[in-house]
Amino acid sequence: MDHIVEILKSGGTLLYPTDTIWGIGCDATNVEAIKKIFEIKKRDASKSMIVLVESEQRLQNIVDVPEMAWQIMDLSDKPVTIVYDLPKGIPDELLAEDGSIGIRLVKDNFCKKLISKLNKPLVSTSANFSGEKSPMKFSDINPEIIQEVDYAVEEQRNRISKFSGSSVIRIWPDNRIKILRE
Repeated sequence: MDHIVEILKSGGTLLYPTDTIWGIGCDATNVEAIKKIFEIKKRDASKSMIVLVESEQRLQNIVDVPEMAWQIMDLSDKPVTIVYDLPKGIPDELLAEDGSIGIRLVKDNFCKKLISKLNKPLVSTSANFSGEKSPMKFSDINPEIIQEVDYAVEEQRNRISKFSGSSVIRIWPDNRIKILRE
């Protein structure tokens, strides 16, 4: 784990298991590492990526969390990414055109430990080329992507994800909601 954290702190990219599918990640505050992920995925920089946090405290340090968001996170059986307005400390390169950001409070122990040791939010985007199918297990990842990242996590390589992605819900400060992906 310490080796992975050092790679991330030095601006590296990583293939890792999340609470949904395999993802490509980096330190969510490192602009150069974020740009590298866009290049690896061959993804248009106008498309935003989400970030993962391991604790309610870190989430609250980034965004004002409406009461409705807490209720959704508590009640959801499936991992849920919530899109918030006005994040603090997140580079513009990660934001949607309207300035919002999708954040998921992870329940997966590996992700929690990694983010806690990094002590920063972690970028998470599917470990595939833009437009391709999301990898449900490590062996689904295109070998070109594995070659492009700085490190591929050894843990959970044989696990098949229960979820093909998270639910994505947009919540505004006045508690209006819109389901973007079930």
